[in-house]
Amino acid sequence: MPQDHTERRVVVTGPPRQTRRASGYYRPRTEIDEQTTLGHTYVRSLMRTQLRAALTVLAVLGLLVGPLPLLFAAMPDARRLEWGVLGFGLYAPLVLLARWYVRRAERNERDFVRLVEDR
Repeated sequence: MPQDHTERRVVVTGPPRQTRRASGYYRPRTEIDEQTTLGHTYVRSLMRTQLRAALTVLAVLGLLVGPLPLLFAAMPDARRLEWGVLGFGLYAPLVLLARWYVRRAERNERDFVRLVEDR
């Protein structure tokens, strides 16, 4: 009976080894998860930009709706005009203002995710 003298190779598989990252590499997502000072700064920056957008909408809304009582007081006999202005005149600007705010908030969040994910 002939014997085969060729050696058999055995392949051992296991979990992949973790490679070391460069020393200058950091992940902002990890900073946020671990609640470090840098992570807190990232989140505070997002909150500040969202607050700025909300205050802008509030200021525009105040300038849009605020003078209306003075206008209505100046014209006491124009009840139909009041309801027309309140019912139809404010609807389009309010919808546009709301649309701007939502788009701005989504853009702020998208920029924040891009900052956190990529470096």
